[in-house]
Amino acid sequence: MSPHELRRPFKRRLISDQQKRRDLSLLRQTQNRSDVQQRARNLASSVISLQSDEVLSEPEPEPVPESSSFDVRQSSTLRGPEARKWFASQLMLPEWIIDVPDNLSRDWYVSARPAGKRCFVVSTDGTTVSRLRNGSILHRFPSSLPGGARKKGASGPANSYSILDCIFHELDQTYYVIDIVCWRGYSLYECTAEFRFFWLESKLAETGACDPPSFYHKFRFSAVPFYNCDQTGLHSAYTGALPYIKDGLLFYNKHAHYHTGSTPLVLIWKDEMCSQYVIDTDNNGEVPKQQHIVLELQDDGKIVTSDDPPITFSCLNSDFVKESGLSSGSLIRFAIGDGGLSCVDGRFEKVDLQYIGASNRSRAFADSYSKIMFQYMARHSPLKIEDLASTISHENQPDQSREVEMSG
Repeated sequence: MSPHELRRPFKRRLISDQQKRRDLSLLRQTQNRSDVQQRARNLASSVISLQSDEVLSEPEPEPVPESSSFDVRQSSTLRGPEARKWFASQLMLPEWIIDVPDNLSRDWYVSARPAGKRCFVVSTDGTTVSRLRNGSILHRFPSSLPGGARKKGASGPANSYSILDCIFHELDQTYYVIDIVCWRGYSLYECTAEFRFFWLESKLAETGACDPPSFYHKFRFSAVPFYNCDQTGLHSAYTGALPYIKDGLLFYNKHAHYHTGSTPLVLIWKDEMCSQYVIDTDNNGEVPKQQHIVLELQDDGKIVTSDDPPITFSCLNSDFVKESGLSSGSLIRFAIGDGGLSCVDGRFEKVDLQYIGASNRSRAFADSYSKIMFQYMARHSPLKIEDLASTISHENQPDQSREVEMSG
């Protein structure tokens, strides 16, 4: 795709209320205030101190408290699935694009997501630790990040810390930074993506963390390039040469704060040209004939997605639940049968589910609604790069009616 290879303007399909939730998320940002400094401090302490090196083999813990005051003293007791849930919930997780955002060219950034392991990296008190979404340590190492190595001349207060949201790329042993949560003890949770990316680009280069590895700097860091999501930026992210293997495109709303958990203000999109893994594969690396999804069982027998609030897909009979050895909170794998999945007026209506069995215990969450829909669309009617590009082109034609875009 070149910036000028466009087809007709993309007509948004009424398949979701994703845009409504994007608008609501932006509204909530202006209404909600939280102790973000304490949140960052708890996360930094947890990444450094949580004893989860044997997280998969430890006994089951007590349930995680729902209170927002949940802190590092409690997180340090977590093991197994609860540790995975806690760490996974600290990351900002993108929704999958199932309808094209309004004002894509004006309000959004785009970048090529590196393939690799998503993790938090924390530097403090002379050491640097990276932890995966399951809570296990990926690396413990010296770095040029603030407080990241025990060397003379290290700047900053002794108790300061920095937290980076990264993807570790195995081939070149580089941490590619996709976001910044905290820098020298200063929380950026409630800063816009526009500010966070500016801060990240300027501050990271100052530290020497982007330099080649050395004795006090075991792994190289590199900021992922973000572009304004206009025709040129989309083209650069999609086709541009990069030092890493791509795994789809990330879209960030410029006004988005760092929201823990899933958010419609960060989106991911894939096709075969920019990702090896567009359609989910099975344990053998093969694409199954039917789409497989994972849902969570609730007390009342409903099986739901991981969204907040969750979306109910069906309900299991209580006798079947008992016979299958399932319980509330169980993650269950289903296949979507020949009856498919349908929506009416942009909302989920029904799905033909076929029970497979309990999900792998390494799973922390059920699938999100946006992921299920994206995977379904990828098999039947994918959202293509030309659709994104033509939407941008259509937005830049002020005399053209928006009614055409919103119809059918």
